[in-house]
Amino acid sequence: MLLLTVLAGGFFMAWAHPSDAELNVIASTPDLAAIAREVGGDRVDVTSLAKGTEDPHFVDPKPSFIRILNQADALIEGGADLEVGWLPPLVLNARNPKIHLGQPGRIVAAEVVKLLEVPTGPIDRSMGDVHPFGNPHFTLDPLNGKLIAERIKERLCVLSAADCPLFTTNAKRVEDKIDSRLALWQKQMAPLRGTKVVTYHRSYSYLAERFGLRVVNTIEPKPGIPPSASHARDLITQMKAEGVQLILMEPNRERKTPAFLAQQTGVRVVMIPSMVGGSKEAGDYLALFDHIVKTLLMDAGQQLP
Repeated sequence: MLLLTVLAGGFFMAWAHPSDAELNVIASTPDLAAIAREVGGDRVDVTSLAKGTEDPHFVDPKPSFIRILNQADALIEGGADLEVGWLPPLVLNARNPKIHLGQPGRIVAAEVVKLLEVPTGPIDRSMGDVHPFGNPHFTLDPLNGKLIAERIKERLCVLSAADCPLFTTNAKRVEDKIDSRLALWQKQMAPLRGTKVVTYHRSYSYLAERFGLRVVNTIEPKPGIPPSASHARDLITQMKAEGVQLILMEPNRERKTPAFLAQQTGVRVVMIPSMVGGSKEAGDYLALFDHIVKTLLMDAGQQLP
């Protein structure tokens, strides 16, 4: 019994963190990094591997990332296969047991949100880059940001118990800010409820669900598959028939196809970031939504209430 007690004590001590040192937190995307900074405050040093201008599915796995992950106390990832093409080999080569799956230092955001567009039935490569667990772009629903903040708080409290009161206070502040701002955003977006849109990728499904936009199709014929001429022709017919009003796309997508669709249909192309740092205006998580809402209203010919 004494031996078990000592061993158990050793396990928890292994995860203890000196109270005078910052936790080194690595996030796969800038959205997750932004939330972690708000929750951790001055007790964490946060680095995002992806940039806000990148496609989070296809981040260049730089060798320097291995060193960064080797020194991490925690790794926050989106999960739901968002980073499956680049993050797992980096974690493996980093040889840092603190950030292995199942450890307190590995935080998977998808575990705490309700995923949309979960496929049913068999999946194969002919369907494109379908995510078997559902759409991983869930940070574009502000309420998911609240859930992620709470999970980050819980894990930071495990990693640095002495700082748990601070993390708890900060997480509550984040959640209250989101609630307050969401009420404003929903009021501002009310004129656009029911607006039919086409998106380039399935990046904006959660945004549309939260604010009442209707996504009728995507420029990609299948997830991750470049648009073909035949798909573009079919899309033009559908957009005209269904009265699509906006084309939504990230600034890092190719622009030739959206421009052609706009020319053929008269529908406006609206470029909005899908992550923090995707534009100079989207400097943090709340600013991301401020900018998206303002841009959508302006391009739809609406005024901010």
